[in-house]
This record gives sequence, structure tokens and C-alpha cells, in this order.
Amino acid sequence: MGETAGQGTTFVRTQSSPRLPPPGHSRGAPAWLRENLFGSVTSSFITILAAALLIWTVPDLIRFFILDAVWRAPDGAACRAPGVGACWAFVAQKFEYMMYASYPREETWRVNVSLIAGAGLIGWLLLPRAGGKRWGALLFFIVYPVVSFALLHGFPALGLKTVPTDLWGGIFVSLLVSIVGIVFSLPGGVLLALGRRSQLPFVKFASVVFIEFVRGVPLITVLFMANVMLPLFVPEQYAPDRLVRPLIGVSFFAAAYMAEVIRGGLQAMPKGQFEGAMAVGLGYWQMMRLIILPQALTTVIPGIVNTFIGLFKDTTLVAIVGISDFLRAVETARNDPAWAGPTISSTGYAFAAFFYFIFCFGMSRYSLMMERRLSAGRRH
Repeated sequence: MGETAGQGTTFVRTQSSPRLPPPGHSRGAPAWLRENLFGSVTSSFITILAAALLIWTVPDLIRFFILDAVWRAPDGAACRAPGVGACWAFVAQKFEYMMYASYPREETWRVNVSLIAGAGLIGWLLLPRAGGKRWGALLFFIVYPVVSFALLHGFPALGLKTVPTDLWGGIFVSLLVSIVGIVFSLPGGVLLALGRRSQLPFVKFASVVFIEFVRGVPLITVLFMANVMLPLFVPEQYAPDRLVRPLIGVSFFAAAYMAEVIRGGLQAMPKGQFEGAMAVGLGYWQMMRLIILPQALTTVIPGIVNTFIGLFKDTTLVAIVGISDFLRAVETARNDPAWAGPTISSTGYAFAAFFYFIFCFGMSRYSLMMERRLSAGRRH
């Protein structure tokens, strides 16, 4: 409503004023650039420096890995020519060895079946909208390890010849060590975190000693201890397999770090959550399973996934105790005299880096998706 000066008349606008477009610098690409790349003097300087670094390095990387690369060759002769780039023909020719190492080639179908079944079960458990996850968890945590070990190691009664673990190696062993470490470190970390907060002196003392001892030594030390000392605690006929020993060491090591991450989530829980759960008559384990742990684990999802990513990369250290993992398979393959060349090593290691990046990046993106999904109820 407005009033005309000097006449005392009034008027009412019957139509809304036309919407004006927002300023050009506050929408679209200019707004994104200003907010993310040029928001301050420091941000602008870092952006310009990063752009200069990319302009300096990316063209050479493209030439080396794509334009001047050797994609097909029967041996390393073509990769020894002057000016050639990455020798992807080496990766193509040696991929089977990088995948299975010395596992008998006529039996590699057993590895493929085991990996495909494991990937299917993991996908079943990770998809948020997939149903029947209790059955999926039962199959993955109880049935799958037994069946896959029998399939990979052999079961003569079913016509599967025995393949000793000395012949296992390559990508599938790296995935095996990682999955076992990830699967057992999370429940182990939960139990250790609860034990460290326990009111029972012995349980608390044992948990603290285990966590601090394992976290106070490098993973290499834990692997050597598992490889040398585990057979000393059991009769010789029951000594753990040479592959089982590092699996146990990796699981213990990851569980100790996971315990501290989960303990942080438990300490961040408001005291009212505990009091409310006890007020409705829930016991300790019911309270933890239904009320406390779901919220605490949601809070520390970034820390949990960060521990998983570190564990996935650290599994390359099992080569120290004689396990032929993916990185050891790459090193063995590049020593083939037929594939000697100045770019063979860099190509093999670049392929290994790409392999680890894909898995770690996938875990990171999945954790972000789950974090947004689980924290939706806390948004205002």
C-alpha cells in the first residue's frame, strides 16, 4: 500500500513486481569459481599455483601414459625404443600372473568363482535398499569363508585337487588379506572399545594393554610376531598356515586402531542416551546394540573408513613375511628378461597405484554416501 504525496489518495498494487535475476557473480560458474577457487587472496594464490603445476605436468603425463605408450607387443623390444612411453603391453601380458601369481592356471576358475561370490555378497550387504541382509550377513561371515577356503585350497573328496597356500598370490591374495582384516577388525574393535570402558578391572586392564601394545609397534613387527610366535603357542600339528598367520596379525593390528576410533564415538554420546536406555529397562548389551552403538558408529564413519583405507594399503607389507601379494607379483613380473626396459617398472607401479586408488576412492565415496544417509535424521 502506498500514498500519493499531497493528494491523500491511496492505491493498492494488484500485480507482483517482476523478479529480477540475481547478480551475475552470484550464480552459475562465476559463483562457483569465486566460492571455491578465488574466495580470498590465499585461495587465489593456491589456485594459480595449482593451475601452473597442472599445466607443467599434465601434458607430459598424457604423452607418457597415453600418446607415446606401447599398447600391444609380444615382448619388451618395442618398449626399449627411444622416446616411448608407458609399456601397457607388459601389463596386458603379465596380468594373469599379477592376478593369480603361481596358482595353477587350470584351476583359476576357483579363484574367479570365489571373488565373484564375495563381490556379490558384499554388494548385497552394502546396498542400502537390499532386503534380507540378515541372510546376507550369515552367508558372508559364516558360510562364505568356509566354502571359499575349501574351494581355493582344494577338497579332494569333491574332485578339487589341493593347492597349497605357497602358490597363492597376486591381486586375489591382496583382496583376501584386506577383506579378512576389514571384516574382523570392526567387531574386534567394538569389543575392545567396550572393554576399555568396562567397569570390570581385569577386562579394562586387558583391553588397554592390548590396544596400547599393538598401537605402539609397527605393522611389520606385528606380522613378524604372528609369523614366528604363533606356532609356538599351539602343538606343531595345529600350527597356523603360513597365510593364516599374517591374516591374524593384520586383524589384530587393525582392531586396535579401530577400537580407539569407536571409543571416540562412544565418548561423544550424550549421557542422556545411556540414561534413557536404562530407564526403559534395557540391559547393557541391548542398550549397546539398539541405542548406543548405531549412533556412535554413525558419528565416526569417517574415522572407520579412514582406518579401512589405511589397512587396505598396508596389506602390501605381508610381502615381508613371504606372502606374494599384488605388489610382489608386479616386482616379480618386471624381472622377466624378455620384458626388460626403462619404462617397465614405472608402468607396473603406475598400474598398481591405479588399482589401489580405485578401491580406496570407492570406499571413500561410499562412506560419504552412507554418512549423508544415516545423518539425515539429525539435520534441522
